[in-house]
Amino acid sequence: MLEKEQIKNRIETEIFETKVLVERYRELTKPIAPENAIGRVSRMDAINNKSVNDSALRKAELKLANLHIALSKIDDADFGICFRCHNPIPLGRILLMPHVITCVNCAR
Repeated sequence: MLEKEQIKNRIETEIFETKVLVERYRELTKPIAPENAIGRVSRMDAINNKSVNDSALRKAELKLANLHIALSKIDDADFGICFRCHNPIPLGRILLMPHVITCVNCAR
């Protein structure tokens, strides 16, 4: 029972931290106005950085969705069981990455 409480606290912490990250990425991915006189090379750098941040935003949003799913399934009988091999996922892995559904071997 203590493990489940640890996992729940870890998921809630991850959700909070990921929400902050998503908001930061949303700010960084706002459109770059063409009237900004930042120079051609600087504008190209800004567009490239926006592309990188767009990718990071999508990844963070996916992680956030998976964390919410994990939190909603924490009381399920198969929580912490690998989706592929059906063996228990080690507690350390769940605490490190609470949104995972596979053990290390199956994740490869």
